[in-house]
Amino acid sequence: MKRIVILFAALLLTVTAFAQNGKSLYQKYSDAENVSAVYISPAMFRLIGQLPDMEVGQNNVNLTPVIRSLTGLYILNSENASINASLRSDAERFIQSGRYELLMEAKDGGETVRMYTVGNERTIEGFVLLTAEPDEVTFICLDGSMPRKEFESLIADEMQK
Repeated sequence: MKRIVILFAALLLTVTAFAQNGKSLYQKYSDAENVSAVYISPAMFRLIGQLPDMEVGQNNVNLTPVIRSLTGLYILNSENASINASLRSDAERFIQSGRYELLMEAKDGGETVRMYTVGNERTIEGFVLLTAEPDEVTFICLDGSMPRKEFESLIADEMQK
């Protein structure tokens, strides 16, 4: 019986070690050559959230509720041909392993852009943008509990431009 418990614990640790999220992808690729990486921490979002309400665009979309709700932003942009396929594969595996839903896909001349979200009717818990070109891959991941209405307004405003 003791062996079964130890085996089960080892399996559980192995599964969690291979689980990926935006942070683990960031850590894996952020120091690679020809990879631009940006991380914004929850502390920075709290600091930004203390600023007065910020509005952008003609539709007066208020960014403050979205910014205050974020807990992490991870951006990776790779122009490193030797890791682009690996980054894209890891990002797609991350998306498929979660409960992410495809919002939009656009293809044009070898470039593919996909946007995904995870959440419910009221909140978005995560957003992923994955762009793949023949010589460049970009991965953007937002974590938090964003009000869906404000988030969708931001996306709609940007799509109209």
